Parts: sequence; C-alpha cells; structure tokens
Amino acid sequence: MNSILSPLTASWKTPELRRKIIFTALMFVVFRLFAHIAIPGVDTRKLAALFAQNQFLGLLDVFSGGTLVNFSILALGINPYINASIILQLLTIVFPKLEELQKEGEYGREKINQYTRFITVPLAAIQSIGMIALLRNQGIVATTNPLTLMTMIVTMTAGTMFVMWLGELITEYGIGNGISLIIFAGIVGRMPVLFGQLFYSATAENVMNLLLLAGLGIAVIAATVVINEAVRRITVQYARRVRGNKVYGGGMSYLPLKLNQAGVIPIIFAVSLVLLPSLIGGFLAQVKNPAIVGLGKFLTTVFNTSGPFYNIIYFFLVIGFTYFYTAITFNPKKVSEEIQKYGGFIPGIRPGTPTAQYLNYILTRITFAGALFLGTIAILPSIANGITGMSSLLIGGTSVLIVVSVVLESVKALEAQLVMRNYDGFLTQ
Repeated sequence: MNSILSPLTASWKTPELRRKIIFTALMFVVFRLFAHIAIPGVDTRKLAALFAQNQFLGLLDVFSGGTLVNFSILALGINPYINASIILQLLTIVFPKLEELQKEGEYGREKINQYTRFITVPLAAIQSIGMIALLRNQGIVATTNPLTLMTMIVTMTAGTMFVMWLGELITEYGIGNGISLIIFAGIVGRMPVLFGQLFYSATAENVMNLLLLAGLGIAVIAATVVINEAVRRITVQYARRVRGNKVYGGGMSYLPLKLNQAGVIPIIFAVSLVLLPSLIGGFLAQVKNPAIVGLGKFLTTVFNTSGPFYNIIYFFLVIGFTYFYTAITFNPKKVSEEIQKYGGFIPGIRPGTPTAQYLNYILTRITFAGALFLGTIAILPSIANGITGMSSLLIGGTSVLIVVSVVLESVKALEAQLVMRNYDGFLTQ
C-alpha cells in the first residue's frame, strides 16, 4: 500500500505534477457531469432492465464509462475509439506501410492517432444506428420521426468525439493514458451504486455470501496485480567491439516478456463473439416463421449466459484470442532480428532463427498462464453467482481487471515523471 501511495504523496508536493493531478480530476468531473445529460425519448426503466439481462450490453456499458445504461449524450463512450484502435492494429499486419509508420517515433504516433480518429467517426455512427435499432425492437425507443432519430445518431457520435477529446487532453496535460482513465472513472463512478444495491438486497441468510464475495474480490485484486506485474526476464548479452584503442558496446540487459501481454482485449473479442448467437436468437424469435422461431429459441437456450456450454465456449475463446493478440503484438522473429542487429545474443542460444524459436518457446508457455487467468476472470461472475446466488456484479472480474491495470499504469507514470525530475535537478546542479 505504501508503494502505491508514496508516488502520489511525492507527486502532490511537486507543483507541476500537482497541476496535472488536479487537471485530471477536473476532466473526471466534466465527464461525469456530461454522463448524466440524457437523450430524450428513451424509457430508462426498460433500458435498465435490458442491461441487467444482457451481459454484452453490460460489458459495453463498462467501456462506455457507465453512460450507456443512462443513454446519455455520451452513451457510446469510448467504445468506437477502442474498436478503431484494434482495427488499426490488425491493419498494421496487412499493410507494411502502417507498420513502418509506427516505428517513426512521435510523427508516426501522431499519424496513427489521426487515422484512428478518422475511423472512429463512421464506427460511432454505425454503432449509434445499431444501438437505436436494438432499443426500438425492445420498445425502449418509441419515436419514428426520421429527424429525431438522425438527431440522436449525431448526438451520440458527437458525444464519442467529445469523450475522445477529453481522453487526449488527459494524456497531454494530465497523468497517464487518458482513454484508460476515462474508462476507469466510469467504472469507479458506478461502484457506490452497485455496492449499495448489493447490500440493500442483502438479508441475514446471505451475509456469509457477501463476506465470501468480498473475499473473492480481494483475491481477484491480488491476483490481477501479480499477473500484471509478472514478467519473464530474458538475459541479452551484447558483444564488445574494438576499434583502434577504444572498446565499444558490451554489457548485459534484459528482455521482459509479460505474463499477460494482451491485457483485457481478448475478453472484448471473446464476449463479442460468444454473445452473438444469443443476440441473433433473440431477433429470430420475433419472426413469424415457426421454423425460424424454433432456431432462435434453440440459440437463446444453448447460449444462455448462465449455462455451462456458454461459459465453456467463452473460457476457451478467451484463451484462443489471448494467443492470437499476443502473436500480433509480439513477433519473436522481428525481436530476434533487432537483437542481432545491435550485436546482442541470448547466452547459450545462437542469433537469428534459434533465438526466434527460443523466444517463441518461452512466450507460448508464459502466455498459457496469462490466458488461463483471463479465462477465469471472464467466467468469474458465473462462478460467483453459482457459489453465492448473487448476480448483482455481472462483470465484476473484467471491471476489477481494468481498474487495477489502470491504477498500476498511472502509478508507474507518476514514478517515471518523478524520476525524470530528479535527474533534471541533478543535471542542473
């Protein structure tokens, strides 16, 4: 606990960092104020009931920062931006020019961010149309006026761009990654309400279940910290070069391979795919054809979120997407080429292809542990519901994973800025 609080207290004593912390807090306040400005024409009671029954919409609400369940002007939140970022990462594999652009330092990052913004706008419009169509089918949005519907689409798209702008302001003038902090603010802002509902519904019979749930939450937090911080350090030795009377290079460094390279992205991919059959089944069940209605009921029953088949498929999808996303973000062949380029080698391993094979061997095994952890986190709400009988925290595991990851990332950002200022003070003396 002291290791987390010490950077905060030290940062508060530094005027420049204190201004950044205050600016970040003010952006949180602005975000929460706009999150309560609702779009008219929506039955919020029916909307809350729909979100309580649908885990996919609940997950979208987490990434929107809690604004979707209120259907505010920030209803889509940062979801389109996250999707645009994932699409752009996948496109870097297909288009080598994008991969080269990523390596061009600050200029390359600015261009990638610009392309991400361009992709975000049409994605936000498409998601707005899809969300309004879904709510109309459920009788939550009753209006059929084209002008009103167009206004809702434009408002939701503009809200996404506004939240994205807030996130970029936090990144530039605040502390840490602004997009992650916006999601963090939404989750933390909803926690008092969720805990209030949980304890309000508690009775004398399920007090033990509440205590068990609290213990499970503490265990999840501890496990998340351990997994996020766990790395396998690969020793890299650099050969010495003699030119004339001078010796260049030499020394030793480490290549850190994280146990969880993919973060929370595999859960997003997996839940989007595994909940698709039940969503399709819900639409097919409203068709007048008996055969299609039967197919819709079959999909809804088999892929029921509380059923064992759904959780088994969900678990293995998370594991599969963890390996997939890790393979995208970390290429052993390119890393081995970079090591060889700068005269480095792993002791006992030949440079080139043997190094790539060794890195792939290590990465495959440590990723398995990270994938098992993410898979367990994904199905944890169903496990907790089966043990305690409480379903109030539908996506608690994913929420805890995001919150803990963002806190650790922000603390590291504060520590890095403190170290940089200590070096600056040392150099100016």
